[in-house]
Amino acid sequence: MKLPGQEESDVSSASKNVPTGELDSGPGSGVSPDGPLDTDSRELEVPKDPPLFIQLNELLGWPHAPEWKETGRWVLFEEKLEVGAGRWSAPHVPTVALPSLQKLRNLLAKGLVLLDCPALSLQELAEQVTRVESLSPELRGKLKALLLQRPQHLIQTPCTSSCWGSAHLREASQEEEAPLKEQHQNPLRQKFPPGAEAGAVLAGQLGFLEQPLGVFVRLRDPVVLGPLIEVPLPSRFFCLLLGPPTLGRGYHEMGRAVAILLSDLQFQWRVRRASSLHDLLAALDAFLEEVTVLPPGRWDPTARIPPAKCLPSEHKRLPSQLRVAKGPFVRRRTPAEDRHSRRQHAANPELRRTGRLFGGLVQDVRRKASWYLSDFLDALHPQCVSAVLYIYLATVTNAITFGGLLGEATDGAQGVLESFLGTAVTGAAFCLMAGQPLTILSSTGPVLVFERLLFSFSRDHSLDYLPFRLWVGIWVAIFCLVLVATEASVLVRYFTRFTEEGFCALISLIFIYDAVGKMLTLTHAYPIQRPGSPAYGCLCQYPDPGGNESQWTSTNPKDRDDILSMDLGLINASLLPPPECAQRGGHPRGPGCHTVPDIAFFSILLFLTSFLFAMALKHVKTSRFFPSVVRKMLGDFSSVLAILLGCGLDAFLGLATPKLMVPREFKPTLPGRGWLVSPFGANPWWLSVAAALPALLLSILIFMDQQITGVILNRAEYRLRKGAGFHLDLFCVAVLMLLTSALGLPWYVSATVISLAHMDSLRRESRACAPGEAPSFLGIREQRLSGLAVFILTGISIFLAPILKFIPMPLLYGIFLYMGVTAISSIQFTKRVQLLLIPAKHQPDLLFLRHVPLSRVHLFTAIQLACLGLLWIIKSTPAAIIFPIMLLGLVGVRKALEWVFSPQELLWLDEPMPEKERSIPEKGMEPEYSFSGSDSEDSELMYQPKAPEINISVN
Repeated sequence: MKLPGQEESDVSSASKNVPTGELDSGPGSGVSPDGPLDTDSRELEVPKDPPLFIQLNELLGWPHAPEWKETGRWVLFEEKLEVGAGRWSAPHVPTVALPSLQKLRNLLAKGLVLLDCPALSLQELAEQVTRVESLSPELRGKLKALLLQRPQHLIQTPCTSSCWGSAHLREASQEEEAPLKEQHQNPLRQKFPPGAEAGAVLAGQLGFLEQPLGVFVRLRDPVVLGPLIEVPLPSRFFCLLLGPPTLGRGYHEMGRAVAILLSDLQFQWRVRRASSLHDLLAALDAFLEEVTVLPPGRWDPTARIPPAKCLPSEHKRLPSQLRVAKGPFVRRRTPAEDRHSRRQHAANPELRRTGRLFGGLVQDVRRKASWYLSDFLDALHPQCVSAVLYIYLATVTNAITFGGLLGEATDGAQGVLESFLGTAVTGAAFCLMAGQPLTILSSTGPVLVFERLLFSFSRDHSLDYLPFRLWVGIWVAIFCLVLVATEASVLVRYFTRFTEEGFCALISLIFIYDAVGKMLTLTHAYPIQRPGSPAYGCLCQYPDPGGNESQWTSTNPKDRDDILSMDLGLINASLLPPPECAQRGGHPRGPGCHTVPDIAFFSILLFLTSFLFAMALKHVKTSRFFPSVVRKMLGDFSSVLAILLGCGLDAFLGLATPKLMVPREFKPTLPGRGWLVSPFGANPWWLSVAAALPALLLSILIFMDQQITGVILNRAEYRLRKGAGFHLDLFCVAVLMLLTSALGLPWYVSATVISLAHMDSLRRESRACAPGEAPSFLGIREQRLSGLAVFILTGISIFLAPILKFIPMPLLYGIFLYMGVTAISSIQFTKRVQLLLIPAKHQPDLLFLRHVPLSRVHLFTAIQLACLGLLWIIKSTPAAIIFPIMLLGLVGVRKALEWVFSPQELLWLDEPMPEKERSIPEKGMEPEYSFSGSDSEDSELMYQPKAPEINISVN
């Protein structure tokens, strides 16, 4: 786009504006210099310019009492002064009219442009900018005095009300040029990293001027210009736009136009390297080439456009001359290639075969050995403390719940104590030895299903369960070691999002099903019935002579037997005559007496309270309520606060809800057995060989469960610096499998939900960001200490029975439901399932819907739903023994989809299989999606977040 009068100053090549030796440089790509550089920026070796704060001071009150007043400020987005409200507006995308840019260009073309000005103070700068031939000495003196007048700033401090700086219409001495105390106390200072610079724009109407005056200055060395800027930052740019009074707000809009130009990183990069007026105008012309025009009458000019969640990567806006100069290093990639490059597994050195036995394991050990010391030093940060508390409660909740489920599945052969002990021992050992110490080991739904099947097989064939389980564990360890020796972990390259989403959805549904199932079991034990029915009874709790007994009575013996057979944590329950509840009707109940319907009602109430409260706190984290620090704390400790709220409510009302059952003595749950499992017991010797068959199936399940979690945790989007360790992790799981089998403890693998919650609690984000800009993701705080502390606390929890026994079990079931719901709601599969129920005109503007027909999206979703349903059916039937093979079959189904969907469709809905990586650009995708200067689709990949697409979190 070219404006009238632009042709005479047009340039054919912007490369003429770039001094020799600077073609290898490029514009900065963010506000914070600590932020991560984009991959392409690293390839280009693009240095970052310091972030720039721009302030607009407007001259008001002429001719009676002229004064400078700050009316706008910019970093990336604009903030306007709300004069009537006395506050700053919310950051928004700035808009400017084309006539303002035209007038500005004409004014700068005829005005004074000083590049590399040597001024070292505001007074020297005023001397420089008033040296205009059209001004008489008298007018120069008036203008200089006006420029040295102290402007008014609206500084909002957290402890005081809004503060306005004073104005003085006289020359300022060097002492008066020092920054004010209010400037140093401005909280906006904390938004800028070290090295940030400022730019001042002064605009307004001045009656003694006969013609417009435009001055643009770039200081050679940035200088703090006293109280001119509300934040005491060294100024690099100065622009003065004054003229005789006119109708409208022409000079105000021209001042905004300059500020908007300087807030653009591309324009800023060019102006920093400009050597003449010609270069300055060429930078403005280049800005106009990228301007998008909104037609009049189709939008409200007073509307403020909120900042986008994701801004485009600046390397995609590099000048074409730099692309040519850099040759193949900046070859324009298609959006599909750009997407593919972010999802590529094969680039990981951990997934390349060495061709030697245990070659991958040796490489993992060498790679991790160099980081081992830093794995502990990097944990010395307060964020790790909150992560420990958060993940500890999640781990304890998981250990308690799975321990109860395992005890029910094995008729007490294993229980909560084994779950606590096994979690603590295996988790701590894994954090010390593993290749990815951020992984949290835990019991998982698929492994629990296999344990239930193994116990049922042993019971049906009169086999001694624990010795049989020992040999299964030994064979699993052997098979896993074979997989490590043959570097089978490189096969995780074939685990695409199709496989990951199916696996994650299955685990999430197991979480939800078990939580709801436990509550239904509880309501069955305490049936809700109307008063007066034969089964209507009561539960009485009162101290016995020892002071610690709970008494139970009911008019229905079946109800009593059901409740006593359920190990729901009623400690020292006994059948005694009721003290105050033997008769029903108008008789009052004692303070420790609750009817059975009360127990069921309050249990459901606590269950829903913990779930809904945790969900509400999770959404508070991304809401606009409260300061960001408070929001983050509430979101990180949502499950903790939900448990505390439920416990407080339970204690305040004195409810007789089922409490957590914790062991009082350190001994196995199964009476009569020691900690070491006998190799044979009552089983025949040949069973140790026959155990290899179920062990083979379990090995497949362990491999899938462990490595799919590893693939999700080690995605490139998480920006892990210390690399993965697939071979080493599987080796540690194999060794720990031997230990847990010998001690009769549960089997453990990586827990997807809790592990991702652990990583999410250790996210590093930029602290210095522009107002309105979301903090940029810097990576994960990789260390071993937080996981180690979590499992040490879990082990200590065995001895915290006097405290933990007051936690109501419905609370834990509610947290369990919360973990499952948040997990399944965060994957793309869930969004595509929702599309099945949303009419086309109301569907969200998802990226894959722009490139794949809706019918094909529904077909892909239907296939995933069918696979998930088949897995669930097999898991729930006697055929569940082949459940691990069906999990592995997801990879085969994904391979077969290449006969149904085109590579382009699979690229947007999933990701390519490894052998298809090189064939993608050869199938005509580049002509269809190649970048061009006028293609409106250029921006859709530029604005896509580079955060993980599968982000399962319990936050």
